[in-house]
Amino acid sequence: MMGQQVLVLNQNMKRESGRKVQTGNIGAAKAIADVIRTCLGPRAMMKMLLDPMGGIVMTNDGNAILREIQVQHPAAKSMIEISRTQDEEVGDGTTSVIILGP
Repeated sequence: MMGQQVLVLNQNMKRESGRKVQTGNIGAAKAIADVIRTCLGPRAMMKMLLDPMGGIVMTNDGNAILREIQVQHPAAKSMIEISRTQDEEVGDGTTSVIILGP
């Protein structure tokens, strides 16, 4: 019984490695950073988001913006989770942690 293989991933998944994956991870991190880059600093700009009811919400809070983004890339998901953790632990700096990360 102990020698049986346990599958954790979907059978259609494949493992990738190398320079192509590294480039993809960097691209995903930059894309997430670019979304909220303009929300940081003395010339910070607001972002307009649509709430679930169809209303418009204006914010420059990085965590609020990233909560509304749905991504599939693992590196991008990790960046968003880092922002959420920063907000839970410290309560501030969510934009900075993303911009300074990549």
